[in-house]
Amino acid sequence: MDVGERLKAIREIRGLSQRELAKRAGVTNSTISMIEKNGVSPSVSSLKKVLSGIPISIGDFFTLDIENIEPEQVVFRQAEQPDIGSNNVSLKLVGATLKGRSMDILREVYPPGADTGPEMLQHDGEEGGIVVRGEIELTVGFDIYQLKAGDGYYFNSSRPHRFRNTGTEEAEIISSNPST
Repeated sequence: MDVGERLKAIREIRGLSQRELAKRAGVTNSTISMIEKNGVSPSVSSLKKVLSGIPISIGDFFTLDIENIEPEQVVFRQAEQPDIGSNNVSLKLVGATLKGRSMDILREVYPPGADTGPEMLQHDGEEGGIVVRGEIELTVGFDIYQLKAGDGYYFNSSRPHRFRNTGTEEAEIISSNPST
């Protein structure tokens, strides 16, 4: 098996430059280059260190069917973002098809008067976002905040919370929280 050729193929499939892989793995750029050109034969420990920057296990490195692997999707067009909202609130989820996704990135659109519902929301993790346009009333616990375009928020989402558009125009938020 050509280790250098395999490393290069997997690195490119993952969309990494030699420089980025070297930085992630904590090795020099020339180390990656030399391995890929078969100028050096890395020890198992050296190869494991390089593969940690991809990341991929040494077992997967040698057994992965790279002929049939597709590059990881990076861009999600508007039509590829399912709407998971309710109560007239649109919640477009970015990266819904990614396996092992650890966070939800949402484009939230609230028409005037719309809110997340009468019940306060509560879930594990933290939540943060930025109001892109319009006005949003954010309630966290007993505190109520009026947010305008450019304002951001970040809180422990185990605290009861809700969002409501109190303005006369559509409001939009870009937010992130842990995937459940």
